Amino acid sequence: MINVTLCGANGKMGRVCTDLISGRDDCQVISGVDLVTERNSDFPVFANISQLPQKPDVIIDFTHPSGLNALLDYCISTGTPAVIATTGFSSEQIEQIKKASEQVPIFFSFNMSLGINLLASLAKSAAKVLGGQFDIEILEKHHNQKIDAPSGTAIMLADAINETLDNKYHYVYDRHSQRMKREKYEIGMHSVRGGTIVGEHDIFFAGRDEVITLSHSAASKEVFAVGAVNAAVFLAKKQPGLYDMSSMLSEG
Repeated sequence: MINVTLCGANGKMGRVCTDLISGRDDCQVISGVDLVTERNSDFPVFANISQLPQKPDVIIDFTHPSGLNALLDYCISTGTPAVIATTGFSSEQIEQIKKASEQVPIFFSFNMSLGINLLASLAKSAAKVLGGQFDIEILEKHHNQKIDAPSGTAIMLADAINETLDNKYHYVYDRHSQRMKREKYEIGMHSVRGGTIVGEHDIFFAGRDEVITLSHSAASKEVFAVGAVNAAVFLAKKQPGLYDMSSMLSEG
């Protein structure tokens, strides 16, 4: 049995993870970390990760970028693996995550959905065939409470395409400020915020007289929780290193 600590235990994603894990027989939640320490399940919740009375086998983090330092400090000092499912990190924080993975196992992905990771794979295949001939645009839609834009997932998709095309492309986020024709080697990134949209991502390959669109839509946050819990079980017995969804799927 794998013992899990949930960071953000009383948040929306933490509660979904709790519900999912309760129906599994290979892992259990032994503790939670949340600024709101109200106990909503059969495990204790602490305000700070340093207060945990028992070291878990793995941590699942669905919190806020501001909590990264405390999380990594705990993981490094105790040798605890962590699934980092929080979004909105700066480039400097991503480098912190990569450096920490030299000492402890870290699972980090901009999106924990299996479908999104398949979308990235399909986009890479399309880019190999269409790159240089088709313009590439990415549109992402999320609920009106999301702070970061574009989404980390949109950036992940753009990076996957760009790496396939030898990193020749640059990203354009704010087209209205430019009075000029679209450049050949650019990927346009567009954000919509409204209502309760969980997450929608569309990749457009626009050529002469034809457009190819790759799309993914999440109907609930549960798809992200499922991925994070599966990642935790996968990561618990791994050696130090940086893992992502492709690492897990390759062993599936």
